[in-house]
Amino acid sequence: MKRNKSISLLFFIFVIMAAFTMFAIIVDARKQHSKKSKPSKHLKGSANIPGPAPAPLPHRGSYPTQSSFFNILSFGAKGDGVSDDSKALLSAWKAACEVPGATVEIPAEFKFLVKPITLLGPCVPHLVLQIDGTLLAPPEAGSWPKSSLFQWLNFKWVHDFTIQGTGTVNGQGFDWWSPSSVYFIQKKSKHIPDMKPTALRFYASYNVTVRDIEIVNSPQCHLKFDNSKRIKVNNITISSPENSPNTDGIHLQNTQDVEIQHSSIGSGDDCISIQTGCSNIHVHHINCGPGHGISVGGLRKDQSVACVSNIIVEKVSLQNTLAGARIKTWRGGIGLVKNISFSNIQVSNVKYPIIIDQFYCDKHICKNQTEAVAISGVRYDQIIGSYTVQPIYLACSSNVPCIDVDLINIQLKPSQGYTSFKQALCWNSYGKSQALLVPSSIDYCLRRDGGFVKRTSRSSHEHVC
Repeated sequence: MKRNKSISLLFFIFVIMAAFTMFAIIVDARKQHSKKSKPSKHLKGSANIPGPAPAPLPHRGSYPTQSSFFNILSFGAKGDGVSDDSKALLSAWKAACEVPGATVEIPAEFKFLVKPITLLGPCVPHLVLQIDGTLLAPPEAGSWPKSSLFQWLNFKWVHDFTIQGTGTVNGQGFDWWSPSSVYFIQKKSKHIPDMKPTALRFYASYNVTVRDIEIVNSPQCHLKFDNSKRIKVNNITISSPENSPNTDGIHLQNTQDVEIQHSSIGSGDDCISIQTGCSNIHVHHINCGPGHGISVGGLRKDQSVACVSNIIVEKVSLQNTLAGARIKTWRGGIGLVKNISFSNIQVSNVKYPIIIDQFYCDKHICKNQTEAVAISGVRYDQIIGSYTVQPIYLACSSNVPCIDVDLINIQLKPSQGYTSFKQALCWNSYGKSQALLVPSSIDYCLRRDGGFVKRTSRSSHEHVC
């Protein structure tokens, strides 16, 4: 009897232990299931959604596995110089615009024909256009749409952007320089003003760098910055024939905080043109020629207000140019040009090395006007070399004379092989001259009794700038 009780007790204990083990297994399984089924904190309130929460969608510019190089050949470009590759460039730009630090590649050893296009920003920062091949504009002036006669490659609202490379931007402008072709365009497009395309134009852009590339044969201006800020141009080459009309190298308008350096520019107009609305411009280590020199102006064209200040041009070499360091303002008008410095400039066979002209006009007959843009605080320091027509030409308004003009260490000698030279001209210009001056007549060029003139000539012009 006792033995049976013992067996019953052991069986009871075994059943209890087995039941406890099964209970523990069931509880643990439920816990594991509960962990797997718990909704993500990103989906709070959506407990009925089964499985793990999906990863959040990538925001603009978040492509960790995507390549940052966008070769236009991958977007359908042919690169044969004949097929229209405009859409391929535009597609590559749009794709790269969304990726941080992306590069649009124009590969070497290919020529890409591109019709007038606008490349829009703003893009994700640090976008690069790498030009190692050749971009070609349409060669025939008559093939350009009348809505695209102002620029060829138009960059609009781009920020933190760089153009660089070993390639060439070729405007193929020869047809535009022919008077018969221009007449055809004007006749075809009656409502289009007398305008030819700029090769590269930046509008409303900042933190832009252009370096190392070559820009050639633009129909008109080669590189233009309009309403932009914080611009750097370094080690570029600009080239077009001496007889190509209005083909300015670099044109600045309503643009501030600019550095242009270590570049070679030859064209049929100004190597560098600084227009109204510009300030804090530094130009240095430039080779200029052929062309019309480095110019502030022409200012106040079409009755606009002209305001330019804080311009430094230094360490520049000019060869076979119309002008050297020039300030030119249209007749009449209002505005102020101040704090302009031209220094350490070498000139060789330059027609007019030093010019201030308040009577500028590019027509055969111009209306005589007494008002002019005020000019003050202009420094010519260490202008050395040879001239072919006239060493200095300072033609200032009787009503608004040029004031605070400094001539320092000017050494200009007639070029060999030329015979018709003019004496230095200084008309209504006030300031001082010092150090070595050649020719010696320069010492008597500036008028020194400009105290009253200084107070009156700027008073009506400063408030508009």
